[in-house]
Amino acid sequence: MAKEVITGAEALMRSLQAEGVKTIFGYPGGSIMPVFDALYGYTRGDNKVFDHILVRHEQAAAHAAQGYARVSGEVGVTLVTSGPGATNTLTGIADAMMDSTPIVVIAGQVGVGALGTDAFQEVDLVGVTQPISKWSYQIRRPEDVAWAVSRAFYIARSGRPGPVVLDFTKNAQVATCEYEPVKCEKVTSYNPYPKIDEKAVEEAAELINNAKKPFALVGHGVELGNAHNELIEFLEKADIPAGRTLLGLSALPSDHPLNMGMLGMHGSYATNMKTQECDVLIAIGMRFSDRITGVPSKYAKQAKIIHLDIDSAEINKVIKTDVAVVGDCKQSLPAITRLLNKNVHREWRDSFEDYRKQEQEKVIEKDIHPTEGPLLMGEVTNVVTEVTHNEAVLVNDVGQNQMISSRYFKFTKKLSIVTSGGFGTMGFGLPAAIGATFGAPDRTICCFFGDGGFQMNIQELGTIMEQQAPVKMILLNNNYLGNVRQWQDLMFGGRRSFTHMMNPHYAEIAKAYGIPYDVVIDRKDLKAKVEKMIATEGPYLLECAIKEDEDIVPMTLPGKSVDEMQLELNY
Repeated sequence: MAKEVITGAEALMRSLQAEGVKTIFGYPGGSIMPVFDALYGYTRGDNKVFDHILVRHEQAAAHAAQGYARVSGEVGVTLVTSGPGATNTLTGIADAMMDSTPIVVIAGQVGVGALGTDAFQEVDLVGVTQPISKWSYQIRRPEDVAWAVSRAFYIARSGRPGPVVLDFTKNAQVATCEYEPVKCEKVTSYNPYPKIDEKAVEEAAELINNAKKPFALVGHGVELGNAHNELIEFLEKADIPAGRTLLGLSALPSDHPLNMGMLGMHGSYATNMKTQECDVLIAIGMRFSDRITGVPSKYAKQAKIIHLDIDSAEINKVIKTDVAVVGDCKQSLPAITRLLNKNVHREWRDSFEDYRKQEQEKVIEKDIHPTEGPLLMGEVTNVVTEVTHNEAVLVNDVGQNQMISSRYFKFTKKLSIVTSGGFGTMGFGLPAAIGATFGAPDRTICCFFGDGGFQMNIQELGTIMEQQAPVKMILLNNNYLGNVRQWQDLMFGGRRSFTHMMNPHYAEIAKAYGIPYDVVIDRKDLKAKVEKMIATEGPYLLECAIKEDEDIVPMTLPGKSVDEMQLELNY
């Protein structure tokens, strides 16, 4: 029987359908028009397969795909044209690479015959994206479409997830081939799930069994590996207190008795101080970033280091490891747990309490329950999480709003935080929140951003308007690039060089997009207005007039050890 002859563009549609794709975030243009023409029939009528979400900028398409992936556990998909359409996605690709987020970016390209001629909207996308993606490939023939797509999705979602880029030449889109489905199940020289070394497992278990002061660092890898239950069994059996990275905040419920708070530069006082007191440090599905370690040469020198990670490249990259268990923590955690003695470390756990009390008294209570002065970011966050019963998804932008909302939001469900960790991308929040509404349509999506980050992708209010995407937007407006301002005050003699911002009338902007809006100036109105926002169907913008010179504390200053964390800043 003869195989069906179809175009490369049609082959792409069928290949995406075979991968289970339901939502595509994109923006059409010249070099990708044949694909968008094929897409037309797949987004309408009784045979509808995909939702295509028309964003207002290609960067937003990549971030929306990230938001979708982070809350759904599926691969996010972006579809854009060549040249500037493709290069506009680069920030999202690099962000996804840093934070191990599985997305596939498909970009149009000029025809093969025009490659290298500086044709209109030509760019060497494969060359540009190779350093910031797991795999980058140019499709030059329609016969290669099914193979390339299947391989792309396999690489994006397997092992340590990440972004994949497909550069789709125009001739390959319009030319025809005999179509045959392809299912990629392995790639030569790529081993996404390393076999776990039993000797390393035994060594790790022995160290933990003999530990008097064990401490676990819980990262994003637990979420990516869907190892939440395995983590809890591990921690509870050996009675190990745990800190969570920024991306790993929802890997362990906020109210779990072994949860000691957030790690990092603006994390919890106790977690940072106790890092320097523990005798065995167990890093689980995380990397030792500079925001975690402070000065690496001073980091946890007294402790034996156990590192569980699926990516061998992370082992000994920053912090020397005593025992490395390379593999998916879905497998490595239970393998170690089986060998653990049931243990109790009551005295060690209780020793965190003094640091927690200090932070509660000097920082937290003042942040979330102020009695006078302008609104604070912490109290807004606290009210939002309380009103949503700690069940919402937190999406945030980058800056002070990110650190504060992450510190005070509470998590009871997995896959509940969407943030730009390693790359620190301002403008991430709004489009990522749009993606999250499609990835988790049954959940409340709360997006926090500052006036700086909001204006970096404010055009996506158009996407929200068109889709009626139910993003609950909380604008923490302090008229400053707050994080940079704080550093200027601390380390640059208070010279606030271009950090003050003149803001537009956000009420008028919301009105123009047909999005319900309110503003909070007086704290007595805060709870009622948050409740109204959450109760309102569809999108909502709540502007909060925040204290202009509010600082984030605690803080580990650059060049300092994590146990030199300050609860107060001395100017």
